[in-house]
Amino acid sequence: MDYGLVLFTSDRGIKPAAAAKLADDHDFTTFYVPEHTHIPIKRQAAHPTTGDETLPDDRYMRTLDPWVALGSAASVTSRVRLSTAVALPVEHDPITLAKSIATLDHLSGGRVSVGVGFGWNTDELQDHNVPPARRRTMLREYLEAMRALWTQEEAEYDGEFVKFGPSWAWPKPVQSHIPILVGAAGTEKNFKWIAKSADGWITTPRDFDIDEPVKLLQDTWAAAGRSGAPTIVALDFKPDADKLARWKKLGVTEVLFGLPDSDDATVSAYVEKLAKKLSDFGI
Repeated sequence: MDYGLVLFTSDRGIKPAAAAKLADDHDFTTFYVPEHTHIPIKRQAAHPTTGDETLPDDRYMRTLDPWVALGSAASVTSRVRLSTAVALPVEHDPITLAKSIATLDHLSGGRVSVGVGFGWNTDELQDHNVPPARRRTMLREYLEAMRALWTQEEAEYDGEFVKFGPSWAWPKPVQSHIPILVGAAGTEKNFKWIAKSADGWITTPRDFDIDEPVKLLQDTWAAAGRSGAPTIVALDFKPDADKLARWKKLGVTEVLFGLPDSDDATVSAYVEKLAKKLSDFGI
């Protein structure tokens, strides 16, 4: 079982490149950043953890662009994988987003994976002309179209939301397949979507007891005829040896820990302490 770090980026505190370098130097497997293009001040969408229009953290309105952040991280790291937890592809043009991700994979030597979300903030989505009731279909088409651009010499796509004729697009990613993970609630509906269109699941801050959801995902994966096992990234808040051992046995692929919103010295001390504790666990 691997371990990763997520930095809820903002325009204050440690910069993504410095945080990614800490992850690289302390043998963490993946470095993640989130995405919100903007937060509409007047919203009808309730935040999943607060249950109303209030936000649990002001960093939601201060997040850095994920691809620029990961590009800066790529330039100072050599091993750690670079990912999002989570990105919102439907808020972008799929052709240009495919180019950005392929370029990042090219420049990083094939270290990119992409965590995506359906988008809880439907007001934010609507500002990008995304119909909330169709956001799952739209995301599926975006991913299919981007995969075509990443893998085909002459790519084309004809969907409801994405259409383009035969086209050339380079660079191609170094990886033959860029992993796609979905950050969403652990429900049967979401797991069926993952089994059809993605490679795995990222838990949410609301998923405290993941034993049953993990089993449900594994069963849904098998029922869909997918080979192997889904990637499962579990968000954790405080490392506990017994829990981590249970999660490993359960089939969790990677455990993800959030970094403090603070200065370089504070974050560095946190990462060093966390890395030592995980090493001492030997899990």
